[in-house]
Amino acid sequence: MMELRTSCVHTGVYKDTSYNSVTTPIYPTSTFAFDRLGEHRGYDYTRTGNPTRSALQESIAALEKGAGCAATATGMAAEVPVLFLLSPGDHVVTGNDIYGGSYRLFNSVMSRMGISFSFVDMRRPENIRSAITERTRMIWTETPSNPLLHIVDIAGAAGIAAAANRTRPEEKRVLTVVDNTFLSPYFQRPLELGADIVVHSTTKYLNGHSDVVGGAIIWKDPALGEQIRFMVNALGVPEAPFDAWLVLRGLKTLGPRMEAHQQNASAVAQFLNGHTAVKEVFYTGLDIHPQRAVIARQQHGHGGMLAFQLDRSRVELDRFLSRLTLFHLAESLGGIESLIEHPWSMSHASMGPDGLAASGLTEETIRVSVGIEDGRDLIDDLKQALD
Repeated sequence: MMELRTSCVHTGVYKDTSYNSVTTPIYPTSTFAFDRLGEHRGYDYTRTGNPTRSALQESIAALEKGAGCAATATGMAAEVPVLFLLSPGDHVVTGNDIYGGSYRLFNSVMSRMGISFSFVDMRRPENIRSAITERTRMIWTETPSNPLLHIVDIAGAAGIAAAANRTRPEEKRVLTVVDNTFLSPYFQRPLELGADIVVHSTTKYLNGHSDVVGGAIIWKDPALGEQIRFMVNALGVPEAPFDAWLVLRGLKTLGPRMEAHQQNASAVAQFLNGHTAVKEVFYTGLDIHPQRAVIARQQHGHGGMLAFQLDRSRVELDRFLSRLTLFHLAESLGGIESLIEHPWSMSHASMGPDGLAASGLTEETIRVSVGIEDGRDLIDDLKQALD
């Protein structure tokens, strides 16, 4: 069994039997010729399957310790097939502080299709348990949450689902889904903690270079995987071959990148936590995080994401953001360059006033994706902007 960093480099790569290329070939073809009627060489149409995408799926499944993976066109395209496992009348329990795009999909799109959602504070297991009804078919978690880095006990949520499933037939069982985008499988592996499905925006850390969008769905049960593969194909949301190749290339450096992100984020969080213009810092690697016990049980590290509350009585928001030179004001996260954004008006604006209020976000909340630059330069940049 290979260690994870070795698997990042070698799994799903060596597919060229003709010339022994040490990188995975790109198959930019829409279709594949049949040898004869009813016989082909494993692929017939790229929406259904493509060798480059298969290589990526093999690699991600190995990293998450899953039975299989489906790579999708975007991170949101990874969420849709999972939700299409549900039927009108079904119910989902999820967090009140999830990514704004997920909230929009749940609240404004899937709800019109007869799926109901309960948005609860998932830091407290009793809130999850009390929200479950006879119609509940899914517990959808995001941990650490985007952007306040609240933690959901994955094993606890899976245990709640398992308890509900003891008295239910198979077709009415509750699935546990975890969005693992913030930490990647390098720092967290939800399937090992009891989750049924893991989703990723591979746009973020798995690719890591801000040059492609993509998503991934990973599962533990092969039978469930067949349903997901069917949905990905039927909905037409798989990843294109060149995009899959870019993500596969990015995966090879996942280990050293995540270590560098974490080292910098820890230093930046410590700096911000001691600055007079900062009210509060949210980072799972700080000793002040209130959920340290759960973090220690389920995470292997802390990653490169943090958030903080800016004291706008001391520092004007626009002036602070405009003075930064190394942090780009931009949405997205997980790339090698440092990004900063204002969730209230940017990534989470689609939640609306009520959703934002329930999530705990304020107009002073700042989200930071800490890159792999020299940490001293990043701190100096933040310091001059805050001062």
